[in-house]
Amino acid sequence: MEMAQEQYVIDTKGKKLSVILSLERYKRLIEDLHDLAIVAERRDEQPISFDEMKLRLKKDGIL
Repeated sequence: MEMAQEQYVIDTKGKKLSVILSLERYKRLIEDLHDLAIVAERRDEQPISFDEMKLRLKKDGIL
């Protein structure tokens, strides 16, 4: 795991106003946020078995 390399934009009193991240770190954070949104959307769905998932994928022509 890499060390945090963010930089801060501060005002004249030293109060942090913004953060500067590397583009790679920003992309990873956006991807994590997207993953969490999907988990939240599917929270109330009923789980299905692996075998049921394979059957659905075969039916849809994916497998």
